[in-house]
Amino acid sequence: MTSDEPNSISGEETTAAPDHGPARTAPPRAPKAGGYKDLLVWRKGIELVKEIYRMTKLFPADERFGLISQMRRAAVSIPSNIAEGQVRKTTGEFVQFVSHAEGPLAELDTQLILAVELGYSNTTQVACAAELVSELKRMLNALRRTLVKAVTSDK
Repeated sequence: MTSDEPNSISGEETTAAPDHGPARTAPPRAPKAGGYKDLLVWRKGIELVKEIYRMTKLFPADERFGLISQMRRAAVSIPSNIAEGQVRKTTGEFVQFVSHAEGPLAELDTQLILAVELGYSNTTQVACAAELVSELKRMLNALRRTLVKAVTSDK
């Protein structure tokens, strides 16, 4: 990663200390307008939303107000919580919204299993969404740890 390149998980900039070893992560910046759009975790969330919409188009019409609606709402909630947290005033609030994003991610994971078990999708059809769910779990966990570390080091 080069200097001033966004961190893939948190979007934080890294700065390399000249001739002083590896790059270090700069402390979290004050939220900036549109900053969440630079976060890889938010972009992956958007990708998951699109995948869920594509996948649920194939579900039976009588599930429109059931599983389809729940899956779509849960998916949309993930990047929405990341965005809302990033624009909050404090890093502590950002941590709280990252945790809020983890809830609907777990719901969606469960709903993908149900979609297969109910015969609305097969494992091949849910593979991309399931991989994005796994990736987002790891990314949100890493982002939360980074933010908590920043909060505790400020004290």
